[in-house]
Amino acid sequence: MAAFIAKQMVGNQLSAVKDAAGGGDGGDDGDDKEKAEEEERERQEAIKEAEDRRKEKHRKMEEEREKMRQDIRDKYNIKKKEEIVEAAPQEEPNPLMRKKKTPEELAAEAEQEELDDFTTTNLTLILTLTATLSV
Repeated sequence: MAAFIAKQMVGNQLSAVKDAAGGGDGGDDGDDKEKAEEEERERQEAIKEAEDRRKEKHRKMEEEREKMRQDIRDKYNIKKKEEIVEAAPQEEPNPLMRKKKTPEELAAEAEQEELDDFTTTNLTLILTLTATLSV
């Protein structure tokens, strides 16, 4: 805590001395902003160049690897596996966003369920009757 207070006091005095020595004119702020913007542009350009160089390096490496793979395939008479891209039906990631059923579809499903229940009940009744009659 004491170190913080000491830094604050010394820092304030140091900045006061810098302002007095610099003449205290405010024209430097505009130049500082322009310099900072220019430095930022240069930094962004450098980052972009580095990324481009990295991508180019990896592209070349992949070409060399593919050439080496092809040489091995040719040497041992291996056929290249073709990448089969299947158009798999994509499931809805969010169940709330699924396609809503129309009232007609809901009625048809309910009717089908009733028929299934009716058929199942009749089938079990018939099996029960045939089992009791055959005894």
